[in-house]
Amino acid sequence: MRTQHEIGTRERIVRTTSRLMQRQGFEATGLKQISQEAQATLGSVYHFFPGGKRELAVEAVRHGDREFAEFLRTAFDKEADPAAAVVACTRDLAKGLRESGWLDGCPVTTAALESTGRMPEIQQAAEEAYENWRTLVRDKLTRSGFADDVAHDLAHSVINMLEGAEMSAQMSQSEAPLEIAGRHLARLIDSYR
Repeated sequence: MRTQHEIGTRERIVRTTSRLMQRQGFEATGLKQISQEAQATLGSVYHFFPGGKRELAVEAVRHGDREFAEFLRTAFDKEADPAAAVVACTRDLAKGLRESGWLDGCPVTTAALESTGRMPEIQQAAEEAYENWRTLVRDKLTRSGFADDVAHDLAHSVINMLEGAEMSAQMSQSEAPLEIAGRHLARLIDSYR
């Protein structure tokens, strides 16, 4: 993994914004804080994102989408069986949350919730992220022999439960919600074989 100094200024700004929004949301994340933590001038932030904070937030949500999609791909590549892959995914999510001190939940959800009904461009980027993740799950299931309609519905259930369990794990500062979700999702997936 490249260090903060080895990546370009624009990428540092986006990654920093994504992490800050993940931890504290859109409203609490200011451009001054972003520029300081990204080790970039405020002028650089406006240079790369002339639309200001909202434009930057959309790109940060897209970054979070790519980041979580890669996480899912990695988890799915570890296990051929989709039920086992989902359990591995919940285990890895729980470990990551614990290691972050329960701060690094979903890189999209906080901004998505804050944007609903007020910031359509951020809301749209978040919905595209969720659809991307559902597609990854659906593809894993169809490659494993599940019918398209079943894979579609299960993919929605998997992403919905992962999101809810991750938030619950953060609030309770416990891996249990994710562990329980993994077990139940595996049973649900197995019930459709």
